[in-house]
Amino acid sequence: MAEQNERPGAITFKGGPMTLVGQELKVGDKIPDFHLQAADSLSDTNWSSLSENGSKAVLMVLVPSIDTSVCALETSKFNRHVAGLPVDKIKVVTISADTPFAQTRWAREEKVDNIEFLSDHKGRMFGEAFGVQIKEMGLLARAIYLIDKDGIVQYIQTVKEIAAEPDYDAVMAAARKLIGE
Repeated sequence: MAEQNERPGAITFKGGPMTLVGQELKVGDKIPDFHLQAADSLSDTNWSSLSENGSKAVLMVLVPSIDTSVCALETSKFNRHVAGLPVDKIKVVTISADTPFAQTRWAREEKVDNIEFLSDHKGRMFGEAFGVQIKEMGLLARAIYLIDKDGIVQYIQTVKEIAAEPDYDAVMAAARKLIGE
């Protein structure tokens, strides 16, 4: 029997059902409190610092592990897609349960410079707070959250199959619409 905040079969990995832990967020919800580690400085990051005190929208790209082929491909593609977004209006971050050291190494090797990396490895509380913690793997689901300056979820894309890529065009259209581009 599943715990109260578990969603068995919410996503799959190579066809096998996986359980997501935490309360599922919906468009229109205020985001929950969270703390992540910045990959470049190991500093604690929360919504206020991420949104630069509510002056920017935030596009959160969640990946299970940066050192896997689909996550690497997705992050590289998003790095190219978001290059033209105005940095004064929106911040783009990739969040995973990888260590900040692994994220920094990967970003340097792959020359990814349009995305900030944040880690949920230390406390593993972000995944549960956002309802995207994969119980069986201890990793984050592949998901996208677009959050406005006020911390309200404006767009969500949870990729049903972990081994599949997201719909990049839909994400970019939602981001451009939110920031008036």
